[in-house]
Amino acid sequence: MAGPLSVDEILAKQKAEKEAASKPKFLSKADRAKIALEKRQAEVQSQTGREEAERKQRIELERAAEEERRRTEATRYGAQNGDGRGSYDRYGRQDYGRQDQRFNNGNGSRFNTPSGPRGNAPPSGPRGMRDSPLPYNGNGNGTGPSTPSHTAGSSTPQPNSPGDVALPTDTELSALRARYLGQKIDGKKPRLRKANDKKVVFDWNENDDTTIVERGTWSSDIKQKGPGGAMFGGRLAGFDEGANRRGKEANMDNHADALERRRAGKGSNDDRHWSEKPLHEMKDRDWRIFREDFAIAARGGSIPVPLRSWKESNIPYNILDIIGEIGYSDPSPIQRQAIPIGMQNRDLIGIAKTGSGKTAAFVIPMLDYIGHLPPFTDENRHKGPYALIMAPTRELAQQIEGETQKFAKPLGYNCVSIVGGRSVEEQQFNLRNGAEIVIATPGRLRDMIDKSMLVMSQCRYVVMDEADRMVDLGFELDLNFILDAMPATFIKPADDAEINQALKSGEWQGWRVTTLFSATMPPAVERLARKYLRKPATVTIGNAGEAVDTVEQRVEFVHGGEDKRKARLIEILRTIGLPPPMIVFVNQKKTADMVVRYVQQAGLSGTTLHSGKSQEQREASLQALRDGQVAVLVATDLAGRGIDVPDVSLVINWQMSDTIEKYVHRIGRTGRAGKNGLAITFISNDDDEVMYDLRVEVEKSKMSKMNPELARHEAAKTKVTREMKRKRDDDE
Repeated sequence: MAGPLSVDEILAKQKAEKEAASKPKFLSKADRAKIALEKRQAEVQSQTGREEAERKQRIELERAAEEERRRTEATRYGAQNGDGRGSYDRYGRQDYGRQDQRFNNGNGSRFNTPSGPRGNAPPSGPRGMRDSPLPYNGNGNGTGPSTPSHTAGSSTPQPNSPGDVALPTDTELSALRARYLGQKIDGKKPRLRKANDKKVVFDWNENDDTTIVERGTWSSDIKQKGPGGAMFGGRLAGFDEGANRRGKEANMDNHADALERRRAGKGSNDDRHWSEKPLHEMKDRDWRIFREDFAIAARGGSIPVPLRSWKESNIPYNILDIIGEIGYSDPSPIQRQAIPIGMQNRDLIGIAKTGSGKTAAFVIPMLDYIGHLPPFTDENRHKGPYALIMAPTRELAQQIEGETQKFAKPLGYNCVSIVGGRSVEEQQFNLRNGAEIVIATPGRLRDMIDKSMLVMSQCRYVVMDEADRMVDLGFELDLNFILDAMPATFIKPADDAEINQALKSGEWQGWRVTTLFSATMPPAVERLARKYLRKPATVTIGNAGEAVDTVEQRVEFVHGGEDKRKARLIEILRTIGLPPPMIVFVNQKKTADMVVRYVQQAGLSGTTLHSGKSQEQREASLQALRDGQVAVLVATDLAGRGIDVPDVSLVINWQMSDTIEKYVHRIGRTGRAGKNGLAITFISNDDDEVMYDLRVEVEKSKMSKMNPELARHEAAKTKVTREMKRKRDDDE
């Protein structure tokens, strides 16, 4: 008989269950279709039930309304019987036929009167009755008027009773004859308009002009309308001129013009631009215009107002001094809105174009957060960093490290980068005295955590930069592992009541802040956000996924193979007249080594950057380009995202990328920091899969001119997928 499980077995079982639960569950196409069908059937059944309930409720309401209408009609139109009740048909109408009220036309024939109109009197009888000279005498003999008498129990109506039968007058008879018999009235026959009479009368009557009162000023018209210049009995356009004025309406006496009255009533008579107003005079309308000017869109509730300038922010003075020393004159659009949200220690999702200044947007709030934590001592320096920044590539991680060092070093904080391609022992040595901030790539960081080389027991600030790129490179599981390795005690409560209770009780409030920056939001990134971010604010700058509007895009068709491309590349480099640095993008690393020789034939110095080089060689190539030692960098898509080389004047796509997203990031290396740039792309008929998207991107750019050959190309008119291209090749 099996004995009880040991503690190690229980822990191993729990760990296995946890790992199994954390793995993504993949459903086949048939399973997804089945789930979607069941969901649709449930929605249809729910919709049918709601419609049936609404139909029954509508029938009941109509039945109740019909009964109420019958009772109302019975009360209004009913004639009194001998027993005091009216006789009605099944529609609730009075039935005069049941009262045996008939007319005699003189020849003994009798006609039942139809139901009478409103007013408790039936209409005139038929034609035979109208021709009779004798009125009805109540006895049916037509001998002339008789004095009606009424005895108890008689059903004959009294002359003044509601059931009296009113005889039509001569005027009514004439009107009836004219209506039903077409007889002339006063000898005039009405004019019948011919069917082909299509003449339209455009005569204008000046008395119909309703704009006369609007000519000139309102003051002269108001003064003519009575004491105090009030129109329509002392009121103008619904404004009370009396003692019931409230707020700003009391000052309207000085505004004679209607537009001025409305402006005074709304308090919008200030036409100054937001840049001309001090901060305390900014209204909601000014902030809306401000966000529109910088293409800022934010959602998530309780969004703070953006930054107009550094001096108007609540950033600590020691950080503001560093910002001034670095030379940041004005905040970028993403910094204007992301920094105020970050200063509230709130989770954030930032979606912005490449080269928009996202690094400072998360570094400044992060440094302010660290400033409120206990300084590092011998007791806590080995418990891990306070803040973690993750980036998809080594180059981007080291670029973020250099930017963060500018802020952190004057404040006394230590920054360490943990990336692949470098010695693990060297990175352990850099962590010997602790580091408040760690910048890492997910793969190397997971290895160090898994091998207990680094712990995250006091990490409270997490930044995921270029999250969509990390997902594309397959780091989603690594991100989940790293975030799950952090203490759960720092996770912000999901309920606001718990947060308020912690604030009142004075408990520790240093909850973890998670910030995610991405150019797009694919499903994998949305999963990360839903799992690890708590009620985040979302900031979007411009239209995510589009090329920057400071880059002129030129597309050139190059036919004839490699020699034509080589000749055109050399010609551009010799005649373009733009200063270095420049970047030429290729798709394969072997192509990069070949193209760099073409650059040298054009008389310019060049270097390469691709995955075939070591980390030291990559860093040396980038640094040589930044320092001006070389003029042209030939690189693969490794340098297409997140790499910041200042003042790149020209980007040449020797080969078009296989996706439009890579193309957007490539040309985003130029036109940064508000400067204009130029991007030239070589394409051929083999690039038909991306021609449609390329044409759309060029059309969006106001600086770019469409290539006529691209606009006429069949592949640029409709989107061509790989399946369509494969099927077309098979048919050929």
